[in-house]
Amino acid sequence: MRRHSALAAAGGALMLVLAVPGPASAATGQFRYSYQTADGYDAVGFINDPPSRRCIDIQGAGSDGTSAAYAPKNLTDATATVFLEAGCTGDVFYSLRPGAGASDRLLVRSVVFS
Repeated sequence: MRRHSALAAAGGALMLVLAVPGPASAATGQFRYSYQTADGYDAVGFINDPPSRRCIDIQGAGSDGTSAAYAPKNLTDATATVFLEAGCTGDVFYSLRPGAGASDRLLVRSVVFS
């Protein structure tokens, strides 16, 4: 009888753990990109541990009249989909698997992580 009660209690505890929501999902690692400042200087930007499934407009990339960012490097553990347009919109996008990077020719203004 004790064994049956212990199994039932363990099963109930497992169900409780599964029912309680966990922390918000986020990619672990860093997403890097290069861009040119409004003054014409080359700069490197980064996003640490970005949230998953949320569009991020890349700071310094076109939003303030500057040119698009370029040469993205996905050093996170999630797939990053980069877009030429802000707001993760438009027909021009590219997926970077974890650890992958792209050349200076790939221009980006927004990114979303899986």
